[in-house]
Amino acid sequence: MIDTPSLVDQYCHGVLRTELGLGTFETALGRTGTLPAPGTTFFDTQTGFAVRRWCPPLLGLEPHCAPARYLARRRELGVLESGRRLLRGSGISTYLVDTGLPGDLTAPHEIAAAGAADAHEIVRLELLAEQVADTSGTVESFLANLAEALHTAAASAVAFASVTGAPEGLDPRPPGPGEVRGAAGRWLDGRRKHGRLRDPVLLRHLLWSAVACGRPLQLQVGMADPMPLAGFAEATCGLGTDLVLLHGYPYHRQAAHLASVHPHVYADVGPALVRTGARAAAVLAEILELAPFGKLLYSSGARGLPELHVVGARLFSEALGRVLGDWVGDGAWSRGDAQRVAGMIAAGNARRVYGLSGVAEG
Repeated sequence: MIDTPSLVDQYCHGVLRTELGLGTFETALGRTGTLPAPGTTFFDTQTGFAVRRWCPPLLGLEPHCAPARYLARRRELGVLESGRRLLRGSGISTYLVDTGLPGDLTAPHEIAAAGAADAHEIVRLELLAEQVADTSGTVESFLANLAEALHTAAASAVAFASVTGAPEGLDPRPPGPGEVRGAAGRWLDGRRKHGRLRDPVLLRHLLWSAVACGRPLQLQVGMADPMPLAGFAEATCGLGTDLVLLHGYPYHRQAAHLASVHPHVYADVGPALVRTGARAAAVLAEILELAPFGKLLYSSGARGLPELHVVGARLFSEALGRVLGDWVGDGAWSRGDAQRVAGMIAAGNARRVYGLSGVAEG
């Protein structure tokens, strides 16, 4: 057996504060944010089966109990107590929390208290720009206030995150001042109609502004191929800012490849395992084929349900123990090396990348 140390969850969100009925729970359990198709349930997914395997014992139930029984027990304990038991049973010692999602989600200090853990904030770039736009009357004030807000955020947050993803044809170069002013003017003029920040020039400006701040920059690639980000990775090499590719399944091998060829690029290994459930060990082994072990970081990617923090942690620990244990058993690895690599991916790499030993608790 390979022992996995306490985990640093390098990317997650808060949990819902409200009591959940079946429909709300299923919406949070699925990946689309919608209810399942009529006559089906999101419990009949790899993630749903993993919830039924790992979470009931933390609430005093048998593994694999029926969903209705599990949700009844959850309501019996109440949202605060069930969340506390689940988070404290996850094996996570540090949460890095993206606070950029809407909804009644717990803040970093709340998830830290519930989970008896540390927590730190990740600042979402797009949301920060939208908040600055709400209090800026002109293009000049918007750009000046945005620069100040980024500088202020960099002083307290452990990282920036962007949902820009990996669009085809992303121009890797920083935009010029004239381009930025023009794009800012167009976006501010149409903000009442379009609202969310999607202008490609302003998004590039945000990414490069974050790079200049020196904090790690997390890039959500979603379920898209991250290879279009190769140009941006090459352009930012040597500038002192690490890039972390989030999610990426089913393109996890491409993310691992980018981490292998760019010294400042890291790959996230957690959410792919949550979605693949019983197949998690096979997916993790594919990632370990390509990326240097010092370039891989665990995260759950969880949002809304504390169950997803539990499932992410347990599937990762089980998969890592199984893969490395098999290699030790085959004689390919020593047990000492396997244990060392497990510690790196579970927590050590994240502590190094985010400088966790030197930041204030969230």
